[in-house]
Amino acid sequence: MTDKEIRRHHVINCAIEGKNTVKDAAKLLNLSERRIKQLKKEVRKAGVEAVIHGNKQHRPIHSLSAVIKDRIISLKTSYAYELCNFAHFQELLEENEGIVISYSALHSLLTKAGIKSPKKHRKHKKHLLRARKPAEGMMLQADGTPHDWFCSGKKQSLHGFIDDATGTITGLYMCEAECLFGYLEVTRQTIKKHGVPLSLYPDKYSVFFPTQKKEYSLSIEDELAGMEKAVTQFGRIMRELGVEMFPANTPQAKGRIERLWGTLQSRLVSEFRIRDIRNIEEANKFLPGYIKKYNDRFAIKPSSDKNAFLPLPAKFNLDTLLCVRIPRVTDNSGVISIHNCRFVIADNNVPPRAKVTILLSKESGMRAEYKGKLFPVRLVLPLKSSLEPEGTLANVTKKLMQEYFFKNAKAA
Repeated sequence: MTDKEIRRHHVINCAIEGKNTVKDAAKLLNLSERRIKQLKKEVRKAGVEAVIHGNKQHRPIHSLSAVIKDRIISLKTSYAYELCNFAHFQELLEENEGIVISYSALHSLLTKAGIKSPKKHRKHKKHLLRARKPAEGMMLQADGTPHDWFCSGKKQSLHGFIDDATGTITGLYMCEAECLFGYLEVTRQTIKKHGVPLSLYPDKYSVFFPTQKKEYSLSIEDELAGMEKAVTQFGRIMRELGVEMFPANTPQAKGRIERLWGTLQSRLVSEFRIRDIRNIEEANKFLPGYIKKYNDRFAIKPSSDKNAFLPLPAKFNLDTLLCVRIPRVTDNSGVISIHNCRFVIADNNVPPRAKVTILLSKESGMRAEYKGKLFPVRLVLPLKSSLEPEGTLANVTKKLMQEYFFKNAKAA
């Protein structure tokens, strides 16, 4: 018996023996006089058992067995789950292990076992929150974040877009470092799944905007065409699509995507561990499915039912749109040069001194555009060159992709 039950039994016995009144007993036990009279009858009939709670010897039907509790603790301390915060761990228990438990019960169980949630609660400076855009597709925030996603001691960069109105992730793609290729792949995912947004809100990284030195550095052709500022390869693509792009001056200005990175750095690492994902290729195969899971969990409804995403205009092909375009003029022999490599267009209809555009993409390799038509190109080898593997067009194309896609974006 508990102290409370012993005291209750003593007071009721005194009332039965006439040592105090029903009214006095009611005040002492903070019960109604009616309940005291009921207890007197029950104690006369059943004795001390009458004041012991009826559920004292019964385990609640919804309580977890000792075996399940031990399994939960074992899972939380395992390699796969040890980095999960408690809320994420609760979701994964139900999703992966079929164990349903409330957050409060889980928190109590784990803290009693000496386990703390790894989620860090840091003090942040207060910033005025900017109101969300009313409709999805009006503005996407864009950014990339380096992080040790595979707990290997090496950082990789995750590129992403998030819708300002709903918090929906529209695309994620991982590369070794933040680069043009990563953002083009996120753009591809976004357009295929959602459409073309009205505007994009990135930082001042050189993929999006040219450096100050290059901003007013224009070729003669650009000046004759009426251009006032240089534009990056990515900026050119956004301009062709009609997407307005303006830079954020501080990370706090695009706080929604900054908070997204905090969430993903906590959750994705555990998701990768659970599935034994250890490299970028495996991660990029997993991310499309995870985007849906994240959006189902965290996306919100916009204030307006209108959808501002636009379908991709029929005149565009994603493979020729999401590529690097390099303007060149053929010489008297029909040859062009890019980064000390010489190429010839494999078509006799392209005359000498012709203005052509070289299209470089992962899907299609290298092609030349002349008067709206696409032509293959051939690598021009030096006279004394043998056909070593590193001298093939495919390998030279890879080197050019490394130069244009995986380094800081260059002005078009």
